[in-house]
Amino acid sequence: MADGDRRSVFSLARRAVLLELRLYRSLFRWVTRRPVAPRPDMQAIGYSQTVTPVMSLWIFASAAEMVVVHLIVPWPTVRIILLIISAWGLIWMIGFLVSLKVYPHLLDSSTLRIRHGATVDISIPWDSIASVVAQRRDLPSSIRTLQTRETPRGSDLQVGVSGEVNVHARLTHPMTVPTSRGAERITELSFWVDDPHAFVARAREHLTTGATRQDQPHP
Repeated sequence: MADGDRRSVFSLARRAVLLELRLYRSLFRWVTRRPVAPRPDMQAIGYSQTVTPVMSLWIFASAAEMVVVHLIVPWPTVRIILLIISAWGLIWMIGFLVSLKVYPHLLDSSTLRIRHGATVDISIPWDSIASVVAQRRDLPSSIRTLQTRETPRGSDLQVGVSGEVNVHARLTHPMTVPTSRGAERITELSFWVDDPHAFVARAREHLTTGATRQDQPHP
């Protein structure tokens, strides 16, 4: 195996392990009912409404599968192996769904923070955002969370939920943000929220407040 292939395999394995650990941490936060917002002045914005019914069905099916395996598989060793695999899959799906709920988008007077579970966390200061609009758009892939779209202004980093985004933010200048794929330089950011129009109205209040502060003369 070439060195490049080894590095790719190691990188994928490392990301898989980190994802697994983050899902377990999400479960812990959910069970212990830790607050979703780090500070009281932060507003939490949900984005899991559309995926919750589908994920709930998968979770129910996985739980039912464990019962079926226990009843119909006659060989003890095989039955135990299948039950372990089914239990791991069930915990993984519950952890994934819970991570979308315990890590919501956050906003306060200075920053917009876009998240997707425990894997995406991008903070943009309001004074670096030129505009925010509700704009629903399908993405090329419904599987990948992060997808980049090239625009005349530069790169639009799209944080999708079920292959869709419905809010588009245009930045005042290019910014480099950390992602699971490494640092990326972007000029726009698109993402999904449960109530885009309410979110945009709230975001524009922060943009207006920030612009007012900038226009005020300094003593």
